[in-house]
Amino acid sequence: KVSYKKMLGTLKQKDIVLFGESHNNPIAHWLQLELSTDLGKLRKLTMGAEMFEHDNQPALDAYLQGKLSAKGLDSTARLWNNYKTDYAPLVNYAKENKIVFAATNVPRRYASMVARSGFSVLDTLTKAEKEWMAPLPIKYDSTLPGYKKMLEMMPGHNNAFNFPKAQALKDATMAHFILRYFVAGNLFIHFNGSFHSENYEGIVWYLKQQQPFLKY
Repeated sequence: KVSYKKMLGTLKQKDIVLFGESHNNPIAHWLQLELSTDLGKLRKLTMGAEMFEHDNQPALDAYLQGKLSAKGLDSTARLWNNYKTDYAPLVNYAKENKIVFAATNVPRRYASMVARSGFSVLDTLTKAEKEWMAPLPIKYDSTLPGYKKMLEMMPGHNNAFNFPKAQALKDATMAHFILRYFVAGNLFIHFNGSFHSENYEGIVWYLKQQQPFLKY
């Protein structure tokens, strides 16, 4: 257990904070906004989230800049079903405080392709499509405990060995765009499902491959 004050004191000293959430936990979503608001009083922030796929960045930017209404964002971007209750408060906080908010995730359709056919299917994409993900080829360590655990959860499933690769594509892409939007001196706070950053694996593993000396 740790006090909120102590947590805040620790996190304010970091470069990149990954908030691993349970997607359907309202207390986690409440805490995300509390934490962002309080960290924003102590540091200049950049924000980002798994819940926005990178090809939706233009729509998200237009909303943040006041060029697109909330209804327009809803019809233009692929928003999660719980966006209005759980993520809109974070986006609106960024909008009100002129904070950059990065859409870090790979478009879901490409992760689905990798889950079915492996990484090689990504070679068939256009140059424009490849801009929405981490640079190819995707570095992949199948021995990471989180990816091994995924395989154990689906014994006998057809193409099960490709499921961790789809997870790795997401992790690598989120790390790629976190670093693209990272500004030295700012604190980057990123929201993602806990599985993507548990035990400093997933996204953090990819971040450390590229920027091992940042404070996570």
